Amino acid sequence: MIKMYDGRWNLDALYTGFDSDKFKSDMARLDEVNALLGAEAKRLAGRSPRENLMATVPLLEEHKLLSCALSDYCLFRQTTDSSDGAAASANGRVNMLSGAAARAMSEITRYIASISIEELDEAMAGEPGLTQYRNYFRREKQRTQHLLTGDGEDVAAKYDVSGGKTWEKLQAYETSGVTEELKGKSLSLTELRNLAYDPDGSVRKAAYEAELKCYDKIKGPVAFALNSIKLQSISECELRGFDSVLDKSLFMADMKRDTLDALWGAVEEYLPVFHSYYKAKGEALGYKNGLPWHEIFAPMGSSNRTFNIEQAREYIVNVFSTFDGELADTASRAFAEDWIDVYPRKGKVGGAYCMPAFGTGEFRILTNFGGLFGDVVTLAHELGHGFHEMQIKNNGALNRNYSMPVAETASNFNENLLVSYAIDHAESDDEKLMLIENRLQNAALVVCDIYSRFLFEKEVCERRSDSFMLPDELCDIMLASQKRAYGDGLDQSTLNPYMWVCKVHYYSTDLAFYNYPYTFGGLLARGLYEKYLKEGADFLPKYKAMLRETPMLSVEDSAGICGIDVS
Repeated sequence: MIKMYDGRWNLDALYTGFDSDKFKSDMARLDEVNALLGAEAKRLAGRSPRENLMATVPLLEEHKLLSCALSDYCLFRQTTDSSDGAAASANGRVNMLSGAAARAMSEITRYIASISIEELDEAMAGEPGLTQYRNYFRREKQRTQHLLTGDGEDVAAKYDVSGGKTWEKLQAYETSGVTEELKGKSLSLTELRNLAYDPDGSVRKAAYEAELKCYDKIKGPVAFALNSIKLQSISECELRGFDSVLDKSLFMADMKRDTLDALWGAVEEYLPVFHSYYKAKGEALGYKNGLPWHEIFAPMGSSNRTFNIEQAREYIVNVFSTFDGELADTASRAFAEDWIDVYPRKGKVGGAYCMPAFGTGEFRILTNFGGLFGDVVTLAHELGHGFHEMQIKNNGALNRNYSMPVAETASNFNENLLVSYAIDHAESDDEKLMLIENRLQNAALVVCDIYSRFLFEKEVCERRSDSFMLPDELCDIMLASQKRAYGDGLDQSTLNPYMWVCKVHYYSTDLAFYNYPYTFGGLLARGLYEKYLKEGADFLPKYKAMLRETPMLSVEDSAGICGIDVS
């Protein structure tokens, strides 16, 4: 039996602390790399394209590895303890240092953009360290048209540290620290949200009411955070020549607007089907006017099965082994080597995520495991992200950033794999009902909930150019978005106006509109799973090739590797 440490991840592969020799030496080396990049940027005019690429690309790679490793460690520390002052302080220093080479890097990018395709091919000839970045150079040439002139990149990077990134931290601090009394216990927001899955309807309702009280306590400062982040994003897009924040998101995603329009067109067409599901669930639970919000996650059917973390590990590895040994081995290693921070606790952020631990060939997963089947599915989902990371870990350092839409593909594929297995191996009809309803529930969230989030963010971005939105206005926008997405499937008198407070995806200057990727990834993953059922073992090489190539290809071309047309 594998012993799960104490449920907390081990970060020693990155650093043993902010005072460790390795952390200090990496900070010092990043400072040196910044200076070297600055020096190389000044020499560009006097050398050939080949000489310049040979001199600058290794430095760009090292800058990426160092800055990501340092910032990842700060993130891992902060998200498991919002009161970690040392992490907050170190993160500020890392952000400042990472952005210090912004001007030099923008000059190098402009230089790359000035080289013709023919000159680039000639410069890369016979150099594997350069030819692997052919698509990276293509993207850099496109990105140049959106770079700020002069000291603009340097100034923007420095101001972001005390601007958008500080507002991001405020939202995380407020949501991770707020508590509310429930039955004599002081519970965190995450603990209250986990009770949405409780088998007792009175507990679900009471927890939802307590959750709303939490939001009411912190809505003011979080509204300021959201307004400030969105205005910064809008201003930056104007300076960079993007028509809108959404246009920038699509550019960064390497995804065509026509593809997004096709996605939402398909969603709009099938919304009535999902509304029917919600109404049917509401009727089954005794409601006549649609499903109340606090009952969205109400369990249907019944199962006495709960999981401790060891049982969850065994179940996941067993399911993954039916698909691919490499996937199963990746999951086993994540548990065995303490790459997962498992349980909720005060000061830890809610939800779940997976991030690479740059430079280690590993990843780390944060979850808030509560022992239910849904928590097992969440683990499988995040392990999909981890598997994706393991597929690209041998790519060059500049070829490891894949776009948001394909980022959710392997994770959603894992969900399909796990839930399909669970349905086929259900121990009773009641358990099968529970599992089928769980699948419908997740599909409806990918379609309806994510669509409501997209509509909300789109409206907020459109209004923020001209006005500051107080909490009540943000709540009104959220309610209007939910009514359009959920229709008559939910009881509209019970909708959650505060969903903008808790969703961390809204609070990033780097990743605006981190919503449509979930719908895209969810639907693409279902298409891939159908391909797997038809093709069997022949599907695996194409699937892994697609994951490896995602940093180098557009969304449309990535899907095309497996024979799927998303346009």
